[in-house]
Amino acid sequence: MPICFFIPSHITDHLARAARAQGLDADAAQRTAVASAAVRQQRRTMAATSLVAVTAPIPGRGDRQIFDDRGTFETGVRPVRGEGDKPVNAVNVNAAHDALGATRDFYREVLGRDSIDNAGSTLIGDVNFGDSYGNAFWDGTRMVFGNGDGQVFQDFTRDVGVCAHELSHGVTQYTAGLAYTEQSGAMNEAFSDIFGACVDQYVHKLDAGEHNWLIGEELMAERMYGEAIRSMAHPGTAYDNPVLGKDPQAAHMSQYVPNGDPHVNSGIVNRAFYLTAIELGSFPAARVFYAALRGLWPRAQFTDGAYLCAEQARILARDGRIGRNAPQTVRAAFRAVGIN
Repeated sequence: MPICFFIPSHITDHLARAARAQGLDADAAQRTAVASAAVRQQRRTMAATSLVAVTAPIPGRGDRQIFDDRGTFETGVRPVRGEGDKPVNAVNVNAAHDALGATRDFYREVLGRDSIDNAGSTLIGDVNFGDSYGNAFWDGTRMVFGNGDGQVFQDFTRDVGVCAHELSHGVTQYTAGLAYTEQSGAMNEAFSDIFGACVDQYVHKLDAGEHNWLIGEELMAERMYGEAIRSMAHPGTAYDNPVLGKDPQAAHMSQYVPNGDPHVNSGIVNRAFYLTAIELGSFPAARVFYAALRGLWPRAQFTDGAYLCAEQARILARDGRIGRNAPQTVRAAFRAVGIN
């Protein structure tokens, strides 16, 4: 199964090069880069295929299971909390448990989906993966959280959007199966940012005009205060410092990077969603984009996504589920980022 990371390679690689000069834990940065590169190679091998699940969904209860990997680079090491269990002493175990639940509840209550496979699959989360590992990822079956080094990134369970983003890769895996390359890969990342941001708003009871539209800002250690991993409102502005480098995200098709990292080109679709959400509200916009996702296919392009979003907005507006101006709002948002 493919691996989808929260922190993109251009950040982990830059951090590995810059850590020592910046007085940071260079060993931790190197371990993160090496470990991420190892599993990223697996993803490259899968790049020519889609993210469609290998097996068909098996009906389940939508329950949660949390494992403690105890500082190893293995998953599923020790079960520590299941559905209905009382909170434990470990803060990150409870945070992971709550984040899995919040993501599940958002998909059920806002989008009408039963867990990531729409068949009640068990949500699995792993904490304490690796040694000061500065990343989190979806491996096709489970959500894995690193602890961070405490200097650049804090524990990845601190930000509910991290969990929602990664589990949303699972949703894409079981629906459109968007291939992790070029425009389909950028949409894959964008849908995870979109639903991750919406889960964050769901948890904190915010709407589009109140949310900061920053991805990963709650991960940042004190030294990185004020920075984030991505900005959906203004792609390319999330960070600019010697530790992380300069945010390379594209905000418009004129900045599209051919053969680029999906995390870079996803900014184009992210901003289209942001513009839609500001006009329609975050959850109505999420319903439009989710309906479009369900109609996409592995090699779909940006224009396909834009067309389906507008069509689904028209259908939802016709049925009285969103405002009548929704199709025009969606088309305008995509045209504003150069997708016609």
